[in-house]
Amino acid sequence: MREIKVEWFGHSCFRITKDGYAIVFDPYEDNNVPGLTLETLQADEVIASHEHGDHNARKKVELRREKKDSPFQMIRLESFHDDCRGEKRGFNIMTVLESEGIRIAHLGDIGCMPSPEQMEVLTGLDAVMVPVGGFYTMEPDEIRELLKELDPKVIIPMHYRSETFGYDVIGTLDGFLKAEDPVVTYDTNTLIVCPDMEKQIAVLSCPEQKS
Repeated sequence: MREIKVEWFGHSCFRITKDGYAIVFDPYEDNNVPGLTLETLQADEVIASHEHGDHNARKKVELRREKKDSPFQMIRLESFHDDCRGEKRGFNIMTVLESEGIRIAHLGDIGCMPSPEQMEVLTGLDAVMVPVGGFYTMEPDEIRELLKELDPKVIIPMHYRSETFGYDVIGTLDGFLKAEDPVVTYDTNTLIVCPDMEKQIAVLSCPEQKS
């Protein structure tokens, strides 16, 4: 079936699944992201966009012992976590996954505009997971300019602050959204991405936190 399952677990952590094969992106350490605790996730691969504790808690992912062939073609694009070529916060990896013609990307903590060559790879995505809170990443207005050029079908916001979770210094989702945006709010943390998706900003629900 031509679809990819996207699950959000708060902050920048997602699990991407196709044909039973799962990749977890950017799991976070306990007591790292305010208001969030990540339960152990099962997957076949785990990818950290960079080596900060709110993105590289690989021990929170239990890798399946049975090895499967990945249905994804993967392209990893090296970028920077800041706007001064990594001098402040180091490097960041953006990842593009493709399967059966569906292309999705996780931009990690992107801190500057991609290169022209990277822009070509990132243009026309079916879905993109992108940080919208600023401060540690590109600022919201810069992200909007980037997305305007990339023209993805579905934008999935991540790495922002709400009333119950997130770092105090980063912005809220409302600080990124505009009145004219085609926002679709989901009452689940799961989105099924398929080829005929309508253009939208898909706001997923963060899983309830256990007290």
